[in-house]
Amino acid sequence: MTNYKGYFIDLDGTVYAGKKRIPAAKRFIERLQKANIPFLFVTNNSTQLPRDVVKNLADNHDIHVKPENVYTSGMATVDYMNEHRSGDTPSVYIVGEMGLKQVILANDYHLEADHPDYVVVGLDSDLTYEKLSEAVLAIRSGSTFIGTNPDTNIPKERGMMPGAGSVVKLVEYATQVEPIMIGKPKARIIESAIKKIGLEQSDVVMVGDNYNTDIKAGINAGVDTLLVYTGLSTKQQVAKESVQPTHQIDSLDDWRL
Repeated sequence: MTNYKGYFIDLDGTVYAGKKRIPAAKRFIERLQKANIPFLFVTNNSTQLPRDVVKNLADNHDIHVKPENVYTSGMATVDYMNEHRSGDTPSVYIVGEMGLKQVILANDYHLEADHPDYVVVGLDSDLTYEKLSEAVLAIRSGSTFIGTNPDTNIPKERGMMPGAGSVVKLVEYATQVEPIMIGKPKARIIESAIKKIGLEQSDVVMVGDNYNTDIKAGINAGVDTLLVYTGLSTKQQVAKESVQPTHQIDSLDDWRL
């Protein structure tokens, strides 16, 4: 096993399973904290702010971290926008929830529906035809089209509900413009997380339960990967993949730092 200097960790399926606790994950996080090894929870969820993620971990899973340990696709989106911004207060039209809007507007962007510099599309549980129309018209007029993540579905108590990727695809189909996609399995969110954690590419590992999002994101970004079989992917499925994870374990208890 490699002694990594930093860890990127998925949440659902890795640290918890919906509302169900994964005790080995709690012990893993506490081992990282005791060893003073930096880590980031890298999540495609753009609807929540870091403090919301921290509260959920503490209240429901007895895992105690800081907002600085959380890196969402919304944060990665605004980091990408900041890298490519022109002008002091660029304009943006956002299809998304309050968590996404707050993180973007906190970086000196202003909301604008008429010819904005950017259109950012994420999960929006209050989605309307008018919101979609504004996004489509702006993109067709030349606004830069950014999608927070490509998740087609998200698990809810009612079942698998439409995810941000489904909304992005609808806008893509209506505009015939391919979006700049930020979240896993795209490399951009991992590349941004590397800058945030302040380590070299070779010094970090992406930990997750889903080969098609977590592991592919690590592979696409050129970082080592650690697949833990506590969530979505199975050994039989992963065995068929042409590119294998760097490491595979049944439980985070099996991993030595």
